Amino acid sequence: MDILSSRIILRPVNYEQTVVFYREALELAIAREYPGGTVFFAGQSLIEVAGHHRDDGAPAGFAGALWLQVRDVGDEIARLADRHVEIDRLPQQEPWGLIEAWVHDPDGVPIVLVQVPAEHPLRRGPGSVRD
Repeated sequence: MDILSSRIILRPVNYEQTVVFYREALELAIAREYPGGTVFFAGQSLIEVAGHHRDDGAPAGFAGALWLQVRDVGDEIARLADRHVEIDRLPQQEPWGLIEAWVHDPDGVPIVLVQVPAEHPLRRGPGSVRD
């Protein structure tokens, strides 16, 4: 498979509320807009909030999670709390070495904010000696 690009598509219950959350609470930059949709930059990926094609019988919630790497999880959680975003879990270092905090969007889509510590293997370049 030769993948040229990719994005995550969300089909929220309330399009406008969800766009406001990603634009104003998370402060994601808009990559493009079209009638009934907004596409946000999210690092090396894109998150598309689509106001169309959500079936009335669609299951509630989202089975996965959005994984968003940030420079400082503590700073981002403080900023989100100031914007009255509900914090599901405060930052803590996981057994795998990443520092993670959890929030969710208006539809309950889990969002994992991740900080990669300087000593973590993800910071090592290709060909580095691994412990």
